[in-house]
Amino acid sequence: MNNIYIWQTDIWRMLTQSQATRGHALLLKGRKGIGKLTFARNLAKSLLCEKPSTDTEACGSCPSCGWFEQEGHPDFRLVEPEALAALADEAMAETSSDAETNTEMVPGSAKGKKKPSKQIGVEQIRALTDLVHMSSHRNGYKIILIHPAETMNLAAANALLKNLEEPPPQTLFILVTHRPQSLLPTIRSRCRQITMPTPDLATAIAWLKQQGAKDPETSLAAAGYAPLAALEFDDDDYLTRHKTFIRQIGTPSGFNPILLAEEMQKFDLPTAVSWMQKWCYDLMSFRTTGKIRYHLPMLATIKSLVSEIDPRSLASYSRSLISTQRLARHPLNPRLFLEEMLLSYAMLIAPARSKYAD
Repeated sequence: MNNIYIWQTDIWRMLTQSQATRGHALLLKGRKGIGKLTFARNLAKSLLCEKPSTDTEACGSCPSCGWFEQEGHPDFRLVEPEALAALADEAMAETSSDAETNTEMVPGSAKGKKKPSKQIGVEQIRALTDLVHMSSHRNGYKIILIHPAETMNLAAANALLKNLEEPPPQTLFILVTHRPQSLLPTIRSRCRQITMPTPDLATAIAWLKQQGAKDPETSLAAAGYAPLAALEFDDDDYLTRHKTFIRQIGTPSGFNPILLAEEMQKFDLPTAVSWMQKWCYDLMSFRTTGKIRYHLPMLATIKSLVSEIDPRSLASYSRSLISTQRLARHPLNPRLFLEEMLLSYAMLIAPARSKYAD
């Protein structure tokens, strides 16, 4: 199976055996970076394919496969936040030549332009009505892929629920989610929930080596053992920024929360909060078990730092980061947001800072 990750083959076989194993709605759930969206797209493509292979993969050569790859299949819709679609468009634009992508900007033309929404809105769900209730163009499936499903606002979720309650024949909804608990219970109950597998350590490392990763063990640990996410950590720019962040919060004597907040204010805030969460997890884990999960090269630093931190304060700060992560997507002021998080951390490690200052 060339297009399916090796850790997904069992799930693939199960879901491609018959329509009865899929039902009318699938909810693919699991952590980020394990290939859920890729799996969902491959499943949709194979179900729409007119000449699937013996192992049910799409042939890649029929008209249906061509339309799918060109994002023009009449029986398929991908529903995602405008902001996510905009990022994909930017990535595609970066692959084009300067002559093709550089355009003359009209002064002031970008001012007042509405930012792309980070939510899936009700109009996006209502726009599916024709596809859902009309006959298939190719006498086969009609497939709607929603990703990430937890970004639907309440109105959108309720509009989708109406379709899930009375599903038309030969229509398949595929919902991909990183946070299934954020979905309405009524939506979850009307889907077949599939927990997408995470590869074991040996499989993940072997796969990363095949992708040319320079340091798969370290990258995998830093990414929470999600192999696709680990590839990001193997990027030089990303890895450098991450190492700088961890080095600063791991060095009490030189830690300057105001300066670090200024340096990080244009960086992706949810990612920055996630870095802090993983760092605090390792501090707490070492305190309680003597082991760490994410920052293997920093064991000595973590051991030294933990000895100076009050465990109750560490637990309280770690819990507060859950709320901080929720706010990270909609901060009023990125710099002040980061300052608050980092100043709270500075107070947490204050005993260690005083020790090293002396």
